[in-house]
Amino acid sequence: MKRNVLIIIVLIISLANTLNAQKILTLKECYDQAMASNALAGEKKGYSDISRLKDENLVMGWLPTLDANGSLIYNSSVVDLSGVLGSLPIPGIANAIKPLPNEQYKITLDINQVIYDGGAIKGARALEKADLSVNEKQTETDLYKLRGQINGCYFNLLLLARQKELLNNYLEIIKKRIASMQSAVNNGVIIKSDVDVLTSEKINIEQQLAENEIRKSSFIKILSDLTGNKIEASTELILPSISGELSNELSRPELQLFDLRKEQLAAGMKVIESKRLPKAIGFATLGYGNPPGSNFFKNEFAPYYVLGASIKWNIFDWNKAKNEKQIISFQQGILDNRKNDLTDNLKRMLETKNSEIESLKALIDRDSELITLRKKITASSESQYQNGSITATEYLNELNTERQALINSEIHKINLSMAMIEYLNISGKEIE
Repeated sequence: MKRNVLIIIVLIISLANTLNAQKILTLKECYDQAMASNALAGEKKGYSDISRLKDENLVMGWLPTLDANGSLIYNSSVVDLSGVLGSLPIPGIANAIKPLPNEQYKITLDINQVIYDGGAIKGARALEKADLSVNEKQTETDLYKLRGQINGCYFNLLLLARQKELLNNYLEIIKKRIASMQSAVNNGVIIKSDVDVLTSEKINIEQQLAENEIRKSSFIKILSDLTGNKIEASTELILPSISGELSNELSRPELQLFDLRKEQLAAGMKVIESKRLPKAIGFATLGYGNPPGSNFFKNEFAPYYVLGASIKWNIFDWNKAKNEKQIISFQQGILDNRKNDLTDNLKRMLETKNSEIESLKALIDRDSELITLRKKITASSESQYQNGSITATEYLNELNTERQALINSEIHKINLSMAMIEYLNISGKEIE
């Protein structure tokens, strides 16, 4: 019994630790969640379903068509051979052949089967497949734009987190200094105005921390909306790290979209070519009527059938197909120009972003040296203040300068990571 109770207690503690464990969120997870939850994500399935149904309809073009028809015709004048036959010297022949009936009744089932369509169905299916690829890539391109918004929220939250951490550390230092100075004031060693200087700084830091929380809540809400998942305030965001050299090779979805549109136009070109090829169709008619089929001399209802085949070939279309091909050629040229223009713009953006990355790396290399120097200056200022060589305000200025150097260093590190992520987004590469 005691063993079972112990096991239950251990399980409860483990579950509590799991529930209380801090959640971790990466930038890649934000991308994936936004791509999955955005309203545009459902378009890909919609396009796929539409394309599947269209393709099924195109394939049915090879199946025979069945049409039921019925007609009732009254002819005011019909063939009557009695007058002609009556002049013949054959007794009774005029009465043997009766006039054709004025009424004709017919019910038919018409069957048509494509034998050869010049590649029209095959071309139409290829065009539909190209349309699907274009629509899916267009959706992917629209979703890709979300990355810029996510980057803004994500890296601002990283900056706010580091700022909060540094402010809290600085606040603890100020509180300890105030406690130490309050004791000195009570002993008459320093004046109360020195404590007031640090107390005002303490209030200022607390205000910055409050502002930090407000901005954090705002960015968390926006990021939650973008990803479609509620992000807790305690969630830890991981600073992305990029390993290896950054390549300037481009693989943006917009560039891929241009290629797919050219393939779509090429598929359309083949559809136009198929229009000029001959078409062969087999047909059959199963009917029941009076007179039956073409037997006009049989005045009674009877079944009949007709079998046949036909060929259709548009040997001259007044250069319509030629003009349509030329239009497609012009459209392909326009796509090439736009793709080249976008490629040039992206390469210029990569060059600018690469310069920003190198500048930030240089700043980070100097930050550590500057922070080491500022810590020495602050330590010296604290000693001078304790000896009465400088005022509390002067000491606080040096302490603030050290704090700002630390904040600038963190800003540079986060901005470097953001710049490298933006470089990958511009080039179209995926992050780890």
